[in-house]
Amino acid sequence: MLDDIFGLSRKFIELRFQEYERYFFRSNSLDHKFAIILGDRGIGKTTTLVQYLMKHAQNDIHSPKILYVQSDHILLGSLTLYEIAEEFDKLGGEFIAFDEIHKYSNWSQELKSITDSFPQLKIIASGSSALEIRKGSHDLSRRAIVYQMVGMSLREFIEMKYALTLPNYTLDQIISNHETHAHEVTKRLSSKNLKILPIFQEYLQWGYYPYFREYPSIDAFRITLEQNIHTTIEMDLTSVHPELTGNSVKKLIQLISYIAGEVPFIPSWAKIKSIIDVADNRTLKAYFKYLEDASLIRPISRGNDKLSGVEKIEKVFLGNTNQLYAFTWTIPQIGTIRETFILSMLQPHHLISIPKNGDFKINNKIIIEVGGKNKSFDQVKSQSNAFLTLDNLEIGIKNKIPLWLFGFLY
Repeated sequence: MLDDIFGLSRKFIELRFQEYERYFFRSNSLDHKFAIILGDRGIGKTTTLVQYLMKHAQNDIHSPKILYVQSDHILLGSLTLYEIAEEFDKLGGEFIAFDEIHKYSNWSQELKSITDSFPQLKIIASGSSALEIRKGSHDLSRRAIVYQMVGMSLREFIEMKYALTLPNYTLDQIISNHETHAHEVTKRLSSKNLKILPIFQEYLQWGYYPYFREYPSIDAFRITLEQNIHTTIEMDLTSVHPELTGNSVKKLIQLISYIAGEVPFIPSWAKIKSIIDVADNRTLKAYFKYLEDASLIRPISRGNDKLSGVEKIEKVFLGNTNQLYAFTWTIPQIGTIRETFILSMLQPHHLISIPKNGDFKINNKIIIEVGGKNKSFDQVKSQSNAFLTLDNLEIGIKNKIPLWLFGFLY
């Protein structure tokens, strides 16, 4: 049976291998004894697993040192993940990847046992962003290094689509020297007869997910993305939370649809309970947490709130701008597009909150106001360390920073 699994592994690796390495792969060694990559559906976790295996096999797809296992594949039959790892270890295997572990019912116990039983085996696994590593009696948090993977940045989209190599910048570099960095990028693009602003508009519609290249049109991409959102709720969330019923799934879909139609969404618990027919606040707030864990929404709280979590949500945005377009099938409000973009670029690595004046506070110290290129400083003129983040602007000046440049944070 392991021969069949080896054959399936090689087919998957051949199909999923890509030369382009995302920032996540280049900046994380993943060489711990046991690593888990979490992230939402379609952002490239499988590709990363395959690249990891190929790196350690010197790009030899037939190397006996590597094995890719799709955790819910029918070919596994009655074999457990543990039995596969045991046989692989006996044959001298060194690197094993378990993809989509959230679909395997006993994943935490078996991965714990594999880690403890085969000390020479390096294990890497991927799972839904909603996966709870500490859930149940088999806490993997002390055994596994857990990495959170996010969708593509604007920089990665440009590199992948146009075969360019572009720099990334830290937040401090963008804040302190954005004019120089914007000039560097636009000059590099100009050498290839490319302009940043139309590319940025394209990214907003279908650049967050690496699989954009598989579809001939934006419409086909949006249909797939909308289907993936439903699959995330109907399959991934129910795999992680088996207590969710069919009625719960229906209400989660109603909730995300309602939020998408209202973003930036300001929660009114009584109104939402009435619309989706939920009896109590506790259940409704649990639904919000499920959607947040699944990377479908981004709740933001007030900067001066001492309480955290769902109790103090000030606004709710969708996970990224591609989702905005997939839900509406029209052009979303431009202000919502801008704010959703900058949140999707900043929030994975920075603390974001809602300030008294301005749109967002970053790391409790930087205030930004988001708008078009003619936006004034009126709303943040009394704030120190405040900046305008402006759309339709190639290169900024002083405290006016081009919005697109935040797409070069990773």
